[in-house]
Amino acid sequence: MLDVRRLRLLVELSQRGTLAAVAEALAYSPSSVSQQLSQLEREVGVRLLVQVGRRVQLTPQAELLVGHARAVLDRLEEAEADVARSLTDVGGTVRIAVFQSAAHAMVPQALTLLRAEHPTLRVEVTEREPDAGLFEVAARDFDLVIAEQYPAHTRAHREDLDRVHLAADAIRLALPPHPSRGPASSSRGRSSPEARDVARTVGTPSPNERFARPPDPRAALEAASGMPWVLEPKGTASRDWAEELCREAGFEPDVRFETADLMAHIRLIRTGNAVGLLPDLVWAGEAPSVALVDLPGHPQREVFTSTRLAAAARPAVVACRDALERAAKATATPAER
Repeated sequence: MLDVRRLRLLVELSQRGTLAAVAEALAYSPSSVSQQLSQLEREVGVRLLVQVGRRVQLTPQAELLVGHARAVLDRLEEAEADVARSLTDVGGTVRIAVFQSAAHAMVPQALTLLRAEHPTLRVEVTEREPDAGLFEVAARDFDLVIAEQYPAHTRAHREDLDRVHLAADAIRLALPPHPSRGPASSSRGRSSPEARDVARTVGTPSPNERFARPPDPRAALEAASGMPWVLEPKGTASRDWAEELCREAGFEPDVRFETADLMAHIRLIRTGNAVGLLPDLVWAGEAPSVALVDLPGHPQREVFTSTRLAAAARPAVVACRDALERAAKATATPAER
């Protein structure tokens, strides 16, 4: 009978591409992984790997075996879920991959709910970019991922993962507060002349007036075209979407600040050093500290969770999703509730 642990190594190699990557992911040595796969070849009786340059490549027979191995691993995970459902308490460990603004807005409240309702459940949370998180859930590094999808930037669907809608998160143009109203007018963070000009041009509301007397979205975006911008790094879905939005408005954003840390975005905007695009989730239901203006078309990104199909019925995963859904509703802006 084939060894399940060795079959998993073959599946890992098909996903990660190199023996070194498999070894790092599973805390093995590369030589140990190689030895185990050689033993699997002897058990199967056919060659599974061929050397191509410095890498190994799966043979057609290995690819066939990977399909069966995935099914075996899924069945084992489903068996674990069935056993867990037979218990009265929800316990065990759930590993969640989450992007920054969701970690800031939803996760703390969800953890509070889970601690009160399922005290024996251990939840481990790690920040990951959505693409990495989705891959690592498929690779069984995590049990659940919170990911996002920007308008007109559809993420590839994976047959082995489900996708459950969690929230619709509005994205708005973020400007320094009005010079006479917001914290950017204080001695701790004076707005630049350019920022004051933009604020006056579009008539930005104060942070506490974010849904009152909204400026014209297109005029606000055009007025911000001459300002320094802060955006997320190149290659991210948010950056691609932001640049396309600006180009549709007729300008190329002057990106002087590039960071994935949205808290840094807020500080740069609040102090009048930049303008940017911020999702509502970043405020975690609290009053914003910058002026927010609706964008043309009122775009929203979708926030969703994904897990392996075989793990979707696991009580601990179901409990985490339920808590996250309630936390998402609690942090929704007044316009979204």
